[in-house]
Amino acid sequence: MARNEEKAQSMLYRFREAQAAELGLGTRADRRPKMASACKSLRECERWRGEILREISRKVSKIQDTGLSDYEVRDLNDEINKLLREKRHWENQIVALGGANYRRNVAMLDDDGKEVPGTKGYKYFGRAKDLPGVRELFQSRKKEEEEENQAFAFYKKFMSQGPSYYGDLDENDGTLLQYERAAEEQDWEEAYSNLRETLGLSTDDPIPKIPRPDQSTLSPSQRHAQNSSTKHKTINGDEGGNDVDMASPEDDLERPNKSEESEPTGTPAVMDAAHAHAAAAASYIPFLVTENLLPPKMPTRQEMETVLLDLRKKALMDEYFGEEKA
Repeated sequence: MARNEEKAQSMLYRFREAQAAELGLGTRADRRPKMASACKSLRECERWRGEILREISRKVSKIQDTGLSDYEVRDLNDEINKLLREKRHWENQIVALGGANYRRNVAMLDDDGKEVPGTKGYKYFGRAKDLPGVRELFQSRKKEEEEENQAFAFYKKFMSQGPSYYGDLDENDGTLLQYERAAEEQDWEEAYSNLRETLGLSTDDPIPKIPRPDQSTLSPSQRHAQNSSTKHKTINGDEGGNDVDMASPEDDLERPNKSEESEPTGTPAVMDAAHAHAAAAASYIPFLVTENLLPPKMPTRQEMETVLLDLRKKALMDEYFGEEKA
């Protein structure tokens, strides 16, 4: 009978040992640890990770076999996912020991450059993708992607539109302004007729026109706002840009002087214009008084400063001499 040492040297024993090492079985003393954190050697961690990769490669090749039943395919797919989790543990341990970082989160893409479904979490390999229930899962994901692409293609034609799409250039030709003016006059006539019937006024009088602001009665601030809006429309509307009125630095220097020389709101000219508008409005309705339709009189800057100064003096007098007076 041969001894154990002689058995270990035989060719058949060496072949069986190499085959077991290739299959990942190994001897009892040379088995892979269940806990990756128990291994403190970087070289051993690299070795066990390589062994797991070989097992995964072998099982992925085996799961392509068409002779396997659905139960065997499910078991093989579960084993592959279990090995992938174990591989991730060993990779974390390698990083903890100062080794290379093998965990690269690179998304798997198909021929169209889209991420392949089933590449995160639980994964399906080979014939596992054709199992009942799994096939519908992939088809539903593909249908959702097609619906998203169709919705994006539908709304894509509304993106990156110019100012004409949003109606910013509708007033350039003046057609819209004329239509709006005609509609405004029609509404004014209807509203005036209804008000005249409600108040019981005479219907023989002609319907007055809409009181529109005149350039001569506008305040300097209103004229400046209207001119600035006109210039803005000219800049946006002209394609060639030849008629654009650009302000020169000399005009910028003259602006403070013009604003100082402009008439304040409370000047007689402005007050007369407001009184004329109030009188015209009160002439149509008998029970309205012109004084009630006038705009309120605003205090000037000097009057405001005088009032604030008096209040300050009064507060100081109360603070320092209030006890003596009491």
